[in-house]
Formats: sequence, structure tokens, C-alpha cells
Amino acid sequence: MHLNISEIFYSIQGESLYAGLPCVFIRLSGCNLRCAYCDTQYAYNGQKAMSIDEILDRVEGFSCPLVEITGGEPLLQDETPALVDALLAKGYLVLMETNGSMDISRVSKKCVRIVDIKCPGSGHVDQNDLANLDRLSPVDQLKFVLTNRTDYEFARDLIFDTWQQESLPVPAPIPVPAPILFSPVHGCLKPTDLAEWILADHLNVRLHLQMHKILWPEAGRGR
Repeated sequence: MHLNISEIFYSIQGESLYAGLPCVFIRLSGCNLRCAYCDTQYAYNGQKAMSIDEILDRVEGFSCPLVEITGGEPLLQDETPALVDALLAKGYLVLMETNGSMDISRVSKKCVRIVDIKCPGSGHVDQNDLANLDRLSPVDQLKFVLTNRTDYEFARDLIFDTWQQESLPVPAPIPVPAPILFSPVHGCLKPTDLAEWILADHLNVRLHLQMHKILWPEAGRGR
């Protein structure tokens, strides 16, 4: 049983509620989307076939309890759930980031599934599998990557249409099944603008910056 791997590296977790922690990243090759702001286009094709045992050996060498499986799109590969299970069996805290176009129920609920709902600015808003909103568990995370005000309003309205019917603004927290992260595209949407919109609408969401882009702004692969 092999998976197609783009890279395995050790860095600082930058795009989840675990941001700031050291983390081993397993980047799988291949993606079914071509988002306008994608910063990992090199993962579309280039790959190395590795067995699950080989991957586990590489991960063990970093002596880090936190592991994220990312891409590309991890759920394109049939063996990804087995890789998640193998890492969980070894005692790792496992995150998996997915582009939101595929069924997350294939992966164990013991894994933190970070679901990236595509907004209009991605060019793939029509590819969202919105049934994933009903598949979320309390340990999962829901992420919206935003390029502009239109993306913000799309994300805001989807949240309210799904989980709350009251009119904006509302002071009470929105009852949602998992934490919600709003992330501005680095160099495209000003974080201060996004912060002001969130405050104006009283959204119970987390403003989330790409920490690795701040730490290593010129870096390409392996960050």
C-alpha cells in the first residue's frame, strides 16, 4: 500500500487552531482543484511513492507528536484513511486539511479534519460538498480563505443560513458544531479590514493569519 508524496517536512503549524506548534507535514500529491491563490502548485504533479511504513519511519525521525496530512487534496488517494489510522495508532495527534470538495466521513473522527470551504474568489465555489457541514465533529475545524469582501459575505451568509436564522448583527455566539476560521489570503486581503468586518457583524469566528507566511515570507517548499 503506497501513497504519492510531494514532501515530508518539519515546520511550525501555521493554519489551524494549532498554529504556533511544531508539526510534521505530510504533503500528498495531486489535487482536483486549481484555486486562484494556490501557493502549492508544485504538489499538483511531482511525487514519490512511499509505503505507510516508510512514511511512519520518516515521521518518527522528527520526534514531534503533531502531524498534519495536507496536499494537494489528501482524499484523492484511497490510502489516506489508512495512513490516518496508522498515525493515530502510533499515538500522534493527526490533522488533515481538505479542500472541502470530498466526503470527510471516510476519515476517522479521531483525526482533526480541517475543512476548507471554497469562496467565490477561489474559482471553485461550485465544488463544495456542503454535506460536510453535517459531518463535522467538535474536534474538526471549518476554514474559509478570503480574498475580498464578496468572499467574506459568502462565508458569513453561509454560516448564518446553516446555523442561525436571526438577522445580523447578533450579539449572541452562533451555535456551530466546530470552530470556524476566517483566513485572509496573504498579500491580497488586509487582515485589519477582515477584523473590522468580523467585529461589525459580531461573528463568533476566529481571525486566522498564515503564520508561516509571516515567519518565512520568501520560502517555497518545506514551509
